[in-house]
Amino acid sequence: MKIQTHIKTFTISILIFIFSEAIVAQSATVTINEDAKITRLLELKKELEKENELADGYTIQLHYGELSKANEVLKEYKNKHDTWPASIEYETPNYKVWVGSFSSRLEADRALLEVQLTFDAAFILKRK
Repeated sequence: MKIQTHIKTFTISILIFIFSEAIVAQSATVTINEDAKITRLLELKKELEKENELADGYTIQLHYGELSKANEVLKEYKNKHDTWPASIEYETPNYKVWVGSFSSRLEADRALLEVQLTFDAAFILKRK
């Protein structure tokens, strides 16, 4: 009985080996035709994200007031921190210094703890 089992196993192994050699893999080439507008749209999206125009999350505000003071605050921030990008935003008639673009409140809270070591009046804004 054991011999028959071994013979069956051996026969099945031989058959699998023979048929696996007969299987031939196929090869193909995929060509993707991408419209040039897609590339331009992706570049535009990157620009807008860099300028925080598409952000729908949180940011940290360091200053709200005159342009000269906003420039001072921005310069001071850039001298002491380089982790998050900062920018000056204009809202009639005042200028704001914003830091970072955070997708979650938790990220913004963590950053705020570090920023408040230098700018104790900094606070988190929910972006629209």
